[in-house]
Amino acid sequence: MKKAVTAKTSSPTKADSASPSKMIDGRIKELGDWRGEMLGRIRALIKEADPDVTEEWKWRGVPVWEHDGIICTGETYKAVVKMTFAKGAALDDPSGLFNSSLEGNVRRAIDFHEGTKINEKALKALIRAAVELNASKKKPAKKRSS
Repeated sequence: MKKAVTAKTSSPTKADSASPSKMIDGRIKELGDWRGEMLGRIRALIKEADPDVTEEWKWRGVPVWEHDGIICTGETYKAVVKMTFAKGAALDDPSGLFNSSLEGNVRRAIDFHEGTKINEKALKALIRAAVELNASKKKPAKKRSS
């Protein structure tokens, strides 16, 4: 039997059996400051860019957006909301949005600080590019042999 893991904050956990979307709602409300507003705005832009996105809650309380694989995560820290693209190193970033985790071979991130103005058009283009990359890497279903 698996033991439920509890977070150090009052954030909902998987054991609460709430949907991932409800858990993300809870995180946004719990933050109650600019970080919650920023995470909510980022979430809205992700949904605008990809209406078919699914929301997940992973790794003890990290909002995750997926479409044919992970697109990005939305982590909140004391001074930053970090949007990490799972395959960001493979994405073109003509607007120069990536400003964090630049040294890795796979991920790239955007750190949003209090007062950051989001380049919504560029961010939605980056999200769509991540979805396209995931779709292009999707493995075809295996054929059953008779």
